[in-house]
Amino acid sequence: MDWQGQKLSEQLMQIILLTFAVVALVSGYVTGSFQLMIVIYAGGVVLTTLITVPNWPFFNRHQLNWLDSSEAEKHPKPQKAVSAKKKSAKK
Repeated sequence: MDWQGQKLSEQLMQIILLTFAVVALVSGYVTGSFQLMIVIYAGGVVLTTLITVPNWPFFNRHQLNWLDSSEAEKHPKPQKAVSAKKKSAKK
């Protein structure tokens, strides 16, 4: 899953769960059934899981371009900066 796919998955999860939460709350309130409310919300959680957790092809529309090893060697990794406290402690 690419970065945009992760963002899309997160947005879908939030929208679907919020929608099912509102529907469950309203239907539970109207019918006076806590059990119905929980069943509707649990169904929403299951549906959300089936949509957002697997690595579906529409989550992979923007493939990442990795550097090949010869190109990666030309760009050294950044070094950690030593803080002033550590410098004075070493002296």
